Amino acid sequence: MPRRHPLVIGHRGAPGYRPEHSRSSYALAFAMGVGAVEPDIVVSRDGVLVVRHENEISGTTDVAQRPEFADRRTTKTVDGVALTGWFTEDFTWDELATLRCRERIPDVRASSASFDDEQPVLRLRDVLDAVREASLEQGREIGVVLEIKHATYFASIGWDVAALVDAELRDARWASGELPLTIEAFESTVLFALQERGIRAAYVYLLEASGRPFDLYSTHGKAALTYRQTAAPAGLDGLAGRVDGISVDKRTILAPDKLGRTSGASRVVADAHARGLRVFTWTCRPENRFLIGQFRGRGGPEAFGDWEAEWGIIRDAGVDGVFVDHPDLGVSFFHG
Repeated sequence: MPRRHPLVIGHRGAPGYRPEHSRSSYALAFAMGVGAVEPDIVVSRDGVLVVRHENEISGTTDVAQRPEFADRRTTKTVDGVALTGWFTEDFTWDELATLRCRERIPDVRASSASFDDEQPVLRLRDVLDAVREASLEQGREIGVVLEIKHATYFASIGWDVAALVDAELRDARWASGELPLTIEAFESTVLFALQERGIRAAYVYLLEASGRPFDLYSTHGKAALTYRQTAAPAGLDGLAGRVDGISVDKRTILAPDKLGRTSGASRVVADAHARGLRVFTWTCRPENRFLIGQFRGRGGPEAFGDWEAEWGIIRDAGVDGVFVDHPDLGVSFFHG
């Protein structure tokens, strides 16, 4: 059944105000009343699950300014894309723990960037424990929406990410439904592997607005369904009963034309609900840079546009969960 109000998920904590995935970013999200937070996980050289949006970390840590790590800079191909920088899998956890978090988009979020270099990188266990503690302190259940990054890539260098996640969740007492847990990924194979391991969670398949999932593309090539095909009714038929929901780029719901204008919500939410699937969407942000053209206002990319109008279309489409960078705005708007 669709929720009366969508679950408001602190996307990497509260990155509208603090560097993403930092301890203060999560603490602020808890204080602002989110129903859940979303840690992304990648893997260290010694198999520790590290909370970073990507395994390439030059944009979100101070690693590029650390002379002792200068020789770790390299170029790799991750999910078919060549990237140059510093990668978590080339560092032990003890080394990563010396790095400090930085704002990823300082040109848009200068205030958040003022907190650069103050807080260490976190492990998944750190976030799981922080959520449990915040739930006890606030007397309410706060959930985790755990996003698994690049499972196929990590498998190619010897890491079974499902096994690592399984072990961490069990050790942290998050594997048996103690607190609300959702596991999501752009690759369905890792979701199914965790289902088979018996981890009690809601399983949500992330869908980009374009392209194909790398796990299926690496196996089937262009015969693999595109994300767009998966979000169509026939694709949703194939997901029903296998996952609990989908999580879509907000553009899949807004369906803007080439001029950045929407004529109203697409049918994707209704189509998914008709098949018993929940629908999350990402990411609701108020700044002009992230709004579709119709809702951008005066000022630069950092100025807030008519975000209420854009978010209103998403809310009225009946989504079950929304990822937000500004949890106070998200809680007020979607639960107001």
